[in-house]
Amino acid sequence: MTNIQYLAPATLDEAVRAFAAAQGAARILAGGTDLLVQMQSGFAKPGMIVDVKKIPELMAIEETAGGGFIVGAAVSGATLERHPTFGKTWPGALEALNLIGSTQIQGRASFGGNLCNGSPAADSVPGLVAAGATVTVQGPSGRRELAVEDVPAGPGKTNLAPGEIAVSFTFPPHPAHSGDAYLRMIPRTEMDIAVVGCGVFLTMDGETCTAARVALGAVAPTVRRVPDAEAALIGSRLDDTALETAAAACRAACNPIDDKRGTIAYRTSVAGVLLKRAVAIAAERAAQA
Repeated sequence: MTNIQYLAPATLDEAVRAFAAAQGAARILAGGTDLLVQMQSGFAKPGMIVDVKKIPELMAIEETAGGGFIVGAAVSGATLERHPTFGKTWPGALEALNLIGSTQIQGRASFGGNLCNGSPAADSVPGLVAAGATVTVQGPSGRRELAVEDVPAGPGKTNLAPGEIAVSFTFPPHPAHSGDAYLRMIPRTEMDIAVVGCGVFLTMDGETCTAARVALGAVAPTVRRVPDAEAALIGSRLDDTALETAAAACRAACNPIDDKRGTIAYRTSVAGVLLKRAVAIAAERAAQA
């Protein structure tokens, strides 16, 4: 059996040094809900595991002015659910994170691990993209901030540079009369991988939509933001014509695969259906905000 070195650094600088020095032979342990399965199956064979859950910055939740938040990349969904205000402000993003696995998994799974695993079907990523979240990463060359949608590069791949570690996610100030939502389609009733996922964020002025963000998961090699769907919603009263135009844009944005959980035609059709349903939920939440 190959020996694996385990490190649990107390500082981010220490973690970055160790991760970079391993030159690709190390893996980050945020929650381990993907990594441990990959190791058990033989898909991942790291020479070093760097556990980041003892680094305070990666485990912190900070509320900023106007309903914004900075959430550590290793904060679990269960921890975030217990926060007094995050779920009230960003319910869609929290729902997306807490659709990952079982109750036990949600006690470990995090935004950072879900994003950096690089799965096109990652549930939390469309919710993060719809929220307009950014991710701060740190590596040997220092810190930088990326839009969440710019991180995935393909199945199992990201655009992070060698040695970079996800540190935290920044949620922007939450405008008045805004709401977000995330929905997915799965073959089973729970604990399955999304066939399609859809995240939506809306800002409303009365019955008129003044801002929108739409993101799809599991329909392309990476999570995909859909500007044409956003444009169809903005300026509309979310009437049937606007919704169908936005749904058509979502269908057009799809580039899925056929697999045992869904065909190309089915995934493409469902993308439009979920868009309409997620818009309805986000609009209702915006009216109550």
